[in-house]
Amino acid sequence: MEITDEAFVLAARAHGDTGAVVDLLTREHGRRLAYVAGGASRRMKPFLQAGARVEVELRARTSDQLGSARLEPVGEGPSALFDDPLALAGLLAAAAVAQGALPEREAHPGAFFALEALSGVLGLPDVWPAVYVRYELGLLEELGFGLDLSVCAVSGSRDDLAWVSPRTGRAVSMSAGAPYIDRLLRLPPFLLGAQAGLGEGDVRAGLDLSAHFLTRCVFDPLNRPLPEARDRMVERLRAAGLA
Repeated sequence: MEITDEAFVLAARAHGDTGAVVDLLTREHGRRLAYVAGGASRRMKPFLQAGARVEVELRARTSDQLGSARLEPVGEGPSALFDDPLALAGLLAAAAVAQGALPEREAHPGAFFALEALSGVLGLPDVWPAVYVRYELGLLEELGFGLDLSVCAVSGSRDDLAWVSPRTGRAVSMSAGAPYIDRLLRLPPFLLGAQAGLGEGDVRAGLDLSAHFLTRCVFDPLNRPLPEARDRMVERLRAAGLA
């Protein structure tokens, strides 16, 4: 088996004295683990950081065997964010969530493009936290757990959508949800259309929403908690007044 593809590094760990096992999210071939000779070297460590963009050539005897990979860096990667700890925390969280949620050897190009879109706006502090929420909801949709935010699950109305059912993932209007507010998740307006601006608490509501369904639909069935990198990002966003 031979694969040539674009990829994001999701994680890397030392293997032996000089090598590393790298977890990659490829564009066309999904998550792949591969051994990288010399991965522990100073030259290679910078582009084996979580969130780095690479070109990968992967070879293995069989499709289910741990293959060996040759990587070439694309762009600056995480090093461009070293002066922005908050944005770097967002990139690390995104990589950790993808690594924990996506199965191996299963193509999910939508996940690759979602991470690509998020990476492209991390230099915009007023924008990327909301894009991060969309990224996580995109992962859920890619895995078959997309939310239905198009109409009210109770009335069928498309107006005044304000809540999401934590059980069904369907939107609920302000009036229909009024008697059940304590049981519903808040739906921030920016998730309903690109024209909606960000209000106070909207990013936090979005993160709570995506966290609920990631936990319920993905991580709980795998007996895993949400990644610590995500928790750290949320703490940093709250400390900065952005969530």
